[in-house]
Amino acid sequence: MSIDSQSGSEFSPEEIEELVKQSKPKHVAIIMDGNGRWAQAQGKPRVMGHKAGVKTVRRAVSTAREMGIDSLTLFAFSSENWRRPDKEVSLLMELFFTVLQREIKLLHKNGVRLNIIGDISRFSERLQKQIAAAEAKTAGNTDLVLNVAANYGGRWDIMQAAQALAKKVETGEMVSSQFTEEALSQHLCMQNQAEVDLMIRTGGDYRISNFILWQAAYAELVFTDTLWPDFDENAFKQAVATFASRQRRFGLTGCQIESMQSES
Repeated sequence: MSIDSQSGSEFSPEEIEELVKQSKPKHVAIIMDGNGRWAQAQGKPRVMGHKAGVKTVRRAVSTAREMGIDSLTLFAFSSENWRRPDKEVSLLMELFFTVLQREIKLLHKNGVRLNIIGDISRFSERLQKQIAAAEAKTAGNTDLVLNVAANYGGRWDIMQAAQALAKKVETGEMVSSQFTEEALSQHLCMQNQAEVDLMIRTGGDYRISNFILWQAAYAELVFTDTLWPDFDENAFKQAVATFASRQRRFGLTGCQIESMQSES
């Protein structure tokens, strides 16, 4: 199995432990791809892949908590996913509702705060109430923030933030010169969390599919051929080790970064 399809690197448990000690991401985002293909490869309906994927979500949350990651963001349902067959969309919505009901007690028990990001206005009233109840129940938890992107798109996120600022300009609350990157970022989803350090995509594709475009501007990208239902604890830790093995430069040169590190 190749965790980083570009480098093919894989780390031993000892190497993972040492790398994570040196550099651990505060915020990890995952594009959970491959549920349908996983099910089809086993001769099962696509919905069985989505159900298997729920178990993987549980493992990922547990692993993130164990590693001390602050925020985990999962791409559950994009704004483009409405184009899928009606039956599959309906089954996904029902699964989402069921999972919220079933998993919220476990999340709360383990100190996880649930935060749904995206335009939930298109969901049924029943599902919107369930989301509100789940978020309220876990609002005081601090061990891990679990952001679940549902009916979410990166362009939508930037647009709704820009519209919020435009309204402030229209009403005189601010002038156009105050329309800055910092001001815009305060109206984005996850505005009070660290920017994404590591973005992982399972399933073998090499694209970010309109996911958290602003927040992942400087994220390290890791792609794996592993389908989401097979993405286990070791695969997650391998991806984090890949992140930790890289030098993040943020526009500087490698020599500048090494000099700063030696001085610290």
